[in-house]
Amino acid sequence: MRREPVPLTRQLGVYHHRGHTVLEFRGEIDIAAATEIGPFLDRVTDRPGARVVIDLRPVEFFDCSGLRLLYRARVRVLERGGQLHLVCTHPLTLRVFRVTGLTRLLPPQPDLDAALARSEAASGSL
Repeated sequence: MRREPVPLTRQLGVYHHRGHTVLEFRGEIDIAAATEIGPFLDRVTDRPGARVVIDLRPVEFFDCSGLRLLYRARVRVLERGGQLHLVCTHPLTLRVFRVTGLTRLLPPQPDLDAALARSEAASGSL
């Protein structure tokens, strides 16, 4: 069962699900949104062994500022021995991920269950 995210900013909500922190990005993710989201994202990705899912399904627009957020989050989580998974279904955003090669580093999943299944498979608990 999915909980309603607690809004941290206009473009970011957070909730916990099956041992993961789910960050739900919303609306337009541009330089202004990235400036607001960045400190929260840094806080979540600073924990050793953090298990994080970034859910982009409610995103309507996503530019290179959003790509920088995702890449930074990935680096920070991996440096600290954690896991980062991505949920995204928007065709234009997925195209940006393919063109930039982000899909190889952070493969997008169609929903939260698929992302968490990937997490469980990576940890060997399936």
